[in-house]
Amino acid sequence: MTTVTEKTDGAPLLEVRDLHVEFHTREGVAKAVNGVNYTVDSGETLAVLGESGSGKSVTAQAIMGILDMPPGRIPQGQILYRGQDMLTMSADERRKIRGRKIAMIFQDALSSLNPVLSVGYQLGEMFRVHQGMSKKDAKAKAIELMDRVRIPAAKQRVSDYPHQFSGGMRQRIMIAMALALEPDLIIADEPTTALDVTVQAQVMDLLAELQREYNMGLILITHDLGVVADVADKIAVMYAGRIVENAPVHELYKRPAHPYTRGLLDSIPRLDQKGQELYAIKGLPPNLLRIPTGCAFNPRCPKAQDICTTDVPALQPVAEQDGTAMPGRGSACHFWKETIHG
Repeated sequence: MTTVTEKTDGAPLLEVRDLHVEFHTREGVAKAVNGVNYTVDSGETLAVLGESGSGKSVTAQAIMGILDMPPGRIPQGQILYRGQDMLTMSADERRKIRGRKIAMIFQDALSSLNPVLSVGYQLGEMFRVHQGMSKKDAKAKAIELMDRVRIPAAKQRVSDYPHQFSGGMRQRIMIAMALALEPDLIIADEPTTALDVTVQAQVMDLLAELQREYNMGLILITHDLGVVADVADKIAVMYAGRIVENAPVHELYKRPAHPYTRGLLDSIPRLDQKGQELYAIKGLPPNLLRIPTGCAFNPRCPKAQDICTTDVPALQPVAEQDGTAMPGRGSACHFWKETIHG
């Protein structure tokens, strides 16, 4: 039997297979994730895009094993780390992976950090708990990490509290916390939310630099297409708990193969449209308690036809007009040909 630190030959670093997550509420069962599949390798960045409620963060929480269960439940699917299914592991085995092998950066640094403990104490906790370091040595490692993520005067600020740092500096502390044990994979959940545009760019540049240095896999969860253009290798677009399109990053920006992706791209403000009304996808994301039949996007889709209201489109390979395969591309749309080639 292999250990959780060994990699099965040919297996990706992380593979999510047919993952389903649902929440049992008084109103009914909310199907938050409905058959998600994706892979991430060392040194690779996967961006997961979609509006709020699309299932991006719930998928990440399932990977980390931090779903509230109940009311959450994973009725089927696999989450394979180096070829081994984490959903079948014991709590102790899972704990050895969480933080040490797979780490997560949460979107709201202020609420994720403990307000009554210094940032140095919280950073040092990773080393005290996982590596048995003394308080003195853990503090020295905390200062080293703060320097690594470019927090000025780290030695003087290691005893400061979260509220004494700016939003950008707090997010750097969260990145340092995720990097503490040099994990194989980092999941960054909306890491630039509520940050100024210039600070967003600094945080993303830092993440990209650290990823190259440590050769980590990175899952970047966001709703902002502009954030991922320069850092992602491939993109998975989610809607109503399903992946509706996946593609290499530049291919997706150049020729989207799903009307929802097209709508997201058209919603980005452009300099050549000065004075024009901004485009917005009509309607709202569906209630997960009552997902529409057929394609979940059909009530909002400009290309919807009768088949879209009855048949759920499978995520199928996308090809050129002459039939040439487009590697890494897939679309869950009955009319993907008209979307990409039209």
